[in-house]
Amino acid sequence: MKELSEVPYKIAVIIPKYGLVGGAEYFVLQLTERLALNLRYDIHVFANKWISHSDRVKFHKVPIIVFPRFMTTISFAYFAGRKVARLGFDLIHTHDRIFEADIFTMHGVPHRFWIHEVRGKNMSLNDQGTAWVEKKLVQNNRCSRFLPVSSLTKEKFLQTYTVDPGKIQIIYPGIAIERFQNLKREQCQKEIREFWGIGPSDIVILFVSMNFDIKGLDMIIEATAKTKSNHPAEKIKLFVVGKGEEKKYRRMAESLGIGDDIIFAGVQTEKLEKIYMACDIFSILSKFDTFGIAVLEAMASSLPVVVSANVGAKDLVNDGINGFVVQDRTDINTISEKIGLLMNRELRTRMGEYAYETALNNTWESVAKKYETIYQELLG
Repeated sequence: MKELSEVPYKIAVIIPKYGLVGGAEYFVLQLTERLALNLRYDIHVFANKWISHSDRVKFHKVPIIVFPRFMTTISFAYFAGRKVARLGFDLIHTHDRIFEADIFTMHGVPHRFWIHEVRGKNMSLNDQGTAWVEKKLVQNNRCSRFLPVSSLTKEKFLQTYTVDPGKIQIIYPGIAIERFQNLKREQCQKEIREFWGIGPSDIVILFVSMNFDIKGLDMIIEATAKTKSNHPAEKIKLFVVGKGEEKKYRRMAESLGIGDDIIFAGVQTEKLEKIYMACDIFSILSKFDTFGIAVLEAMASSLPVVVSANVGAKDLVNDGINGFVVQDRTDINTISEKIGLLMNRELRTRMGEYAYETALNNTWESVAKKYETIYQELLG
């Protein structure tokens, strides 16, 4: 093993888009720029597009052939491999499908499963190319660590590939807890609720997603309507952040008699943390979600969460303690029953406190330490 006084280890990090919109892109930025603070590492990112916030990370442009479309993943894997080989590295850490690496952080499930089971589609030529590169990476003997972001990801991975379980370690995404620690709940509630016309005593269920269909907004609307009918004395609102087919879900809410109780706030960036703090309950009932960083953000805001068993972040939900996990996302009665329990302010507050403790144990700093341990094991 090298001494600290020697030349630092050269680490190659591979991702098509670095620091841009997306769960994997955000994960890689938060992790890599923390690892770059360690003087033992000389971090190089190989990407097609990037936004950097650290002068300790070096970037290398990787071209992508976008036409014909099936060449997209194949070309990125090929050109990334050539550039990395030419420069020479002590460790190759990929967050996407390339031909070979030492570490593969799996932000998604096997591509065939995603297309067939989640999207309900047939494999296109482009999908076949992506699956082919993925298979080459997994079956390459060089890869000695597979790091899924949840037990759900690990489960689907092992259903598809025969891999030594000893090479697999789940490492969850983290949270930048300071984003929420500096906010005052009372101030956020006053500002956000006044802006969107929400009463101070209203109980607000929050939904955050950039894909209303996959993340189960329809189920949450139905459950909200059911909860309102079961608790007529409570003023319940559903606050929706993100983007999707808004008109479709407005019509659905109106048909269920809660058209005036749903707020579509659109995509929010500057006010997002304040919105979390201004709400009371968070729910996401995804068809499938490898993790779901919004769940951890809600916990960092001291919100109890109600999630489906198809959300990877369920690993962090201690059922009945910091939230609820619903096994059947189409079981509206059970979902509304769980939300109904949270009409109790005392229970809501207590579960929110446990949720915050969960977030404290899952910061990006703790994630970076886990990765540093793996780096040192392999480099040593």
